[in-house]
Amino acid sequence: MRIAQVSPLTESVPPQFYGGTERVVAYLTDELVRLGHQVTLFATGDSRTSAALCPVSPTALRLGGSGHDDVAPHLLMLEQVAKRTREFDLVHFHVAHIHFPLARRLDRAHVTTLHGRLDIMELAPLYREFQDIPVVSISDAQREPLPDAGWVATIHHGLPLDLLPFQPQPGRYLAFLGRVSPEKRVDRAIEIAKACNQRLRIAAKVDRADRPYFEREIRHLLDHPLVEFIGEIDEAPKADFLGGATALLFPIDWPEPFGLVMIEALACGVPVVAFRGGSVVEIIDRGRTGFIVDTMAEAVEATRQVARLDRGHCRAEFERRFSASRMAHDYAALYEHLLSRRRKRQPAFGAA
Repeated sequence: MRIAQVSPLTESVPPQFYGGTERVVAYLTDELVRLGHQVTLFATGDSRTSAALCPVSPTALRLGGSGHDDVAPHLLMLEQVAKRTREFDLVHFHVAHIHFPLARRLDRAHVTTLHGRLDIMELAPLYREFQDIPVVSISDAQREPLPDAGWVATIHHGLPLDLLPFQPQPGRYLAFLGRVSPEKRVDRAIEIAKACNQRLRIAAKVDRADRPYFEREIRHLLDHPLVEFIGEIDEAPKADFLGGATALLFPIDWPEPFGLVMIEALACGVPVVAFRGGSVVEIIDRGRTGFIVDTMAEAVEATRQVARLDRGHCRAEFERRFSASRMAHDYAALYEHLLSRRRKRQPAFGAA
């Protein structure tokens, strides 16, 4: 198949530092190429891919853009996609809903994976209007706020099997990896570590929008002998950071759409202690690859018990359920289905 992948421009593909959506686009794109498909990636110029790259902005907007208008480069990219649409059998969008009016008028099969949170009041009327746009959820839980959307599949994320090596040895600390934001609740992770008298290492970025929250609610909590704040890390040290942990703490306070860091931890053999929310119950095999908790007391007790879980089983479950190969095969099957459905709807040549 001739496939276009349309990525957000916030980060490069894959990102230099933090970034879930662009990382998934990178793994999916490269795996589709490996399967023999002709793939064109619309992304930033500093992206690294085995596909044909169509660079839109020179660098990732978060790192190199002015920050004044991120919509303009995305609209420019959509215009480039529209001009080249006849080169592709199918266009796969990863840019939320900004392209919906264009997609409705495309003379090609298309699909959109929704990567973000959907429990936002303004989205309900939009997705009712665009029920004809086929969309993919990254967890079943992600769908719940928008039952009227044009859902065609749920496809869990996957990672290359050789990306993060298995670390069979017991860990030496607790880990938190992600963003410092109200919904990610790094403050809970700190309290859990203190209650368990265990070291906590925090590798997290602080977005500009979350800086006031960080300064007001979090910075003073970092001044504790058990807590080490590393800041944002890139892909290179991630294997050692996660692999050296006893457990990943995932103390969220929001309907998590997927939570890529959970399967990154499992890839290293590291179990997860997660608060119930969104996709968590779909990712974690309770009592085998981690624990799912509802209260701080449960989280503390689970963290005290988590070292008993089999790290080998965590890795095995990752390989069985969350590989990039499985993800790419799922998407390729969906592409074939959408192309077949489109062919059936088109009248035969010469028909009235």
